[in-house]
Amino acid sequence: MSLNLEQYVPEFSAQNINGEHLLQLDGSKLKALGITSSQDRAVIKKKLKEMKASLEKARKAQEKMEKQREKLRKKEQEQLQRKSKRTDKSPSDATEGTNEQ
Repeated sequence: MSLNLEQYVPEFSAQNINGEHLLQLDGSKLKALGITSSQDRAVIKKKLKEMKASLEKARKAQEKMEKQREKLRKKEQEQLQRKSKRTDKSPSDATEGTNEQ
């Protein structure tokens, strides 16, 4: 509808074309859906291409965020392990110092 192609809405609805299906459409599938105008198909294909690019960009950004979170988690675990090792060593070091005196 935002592309001023609302005349195709009934056929898209009848064929249960949702967002996932929409991204799989190509020129021949659009033609099979009754979009006989090559200009209309071109408009839809252009918008689909933009949507796919946008989705890919968002997916890559999500992957980057997940990698950063994982890196931070690993760093925090390493710090906790180091802190734990220091804590484990401290009481024994104090005991050894007492024994020497």
